[in-house]
Amino acid sequence: VQLQASGGGLVQAGGSLKLSCAASGRNFDNYAMGWFRQAPGKEREPVATLGWNGRSTWYTDSVKGRFTISADDAKSTVYLQMNSLKPEDTADYYCTADRALNAENMALGIPRYWGHGTLVTVSS
Repeated sequence: VQLQASGGGLVQAGGSLKLSCAASGRNFDNYAMGWFRQAPGKEREPVATLGWNGRSTWYTDSVKGRFTISADDAKSTVYLQMNSLKPEDTADYYCTADRALNAENMALGIPRYWGHGTLVTVSS
């Protein structure tokens, strides 16, 4: 499994970014996908996940109403639309995948597959 995240960058507070994750190496039809992040000096945390059925979603409280996770039908590309960005959203963002999980279990566990991070920096 390969997960290639892109789309990070520098943005001012209040701005938007859209992260993409290209997934390859197998059929992701029954895979849950997700985005985790790690800010400097902080623990890694789940941000948003998409359950294996492609319908259930989970968001950490701090991004609800601002971030949206989505994917194409095959889940070969997963997106994270981030609006109204805040300086506290600054972090390395990681695309993740795991088999046959619902969105909540994906967020609460440690996904099996991880891509390299893409850095999001939000200036105040």
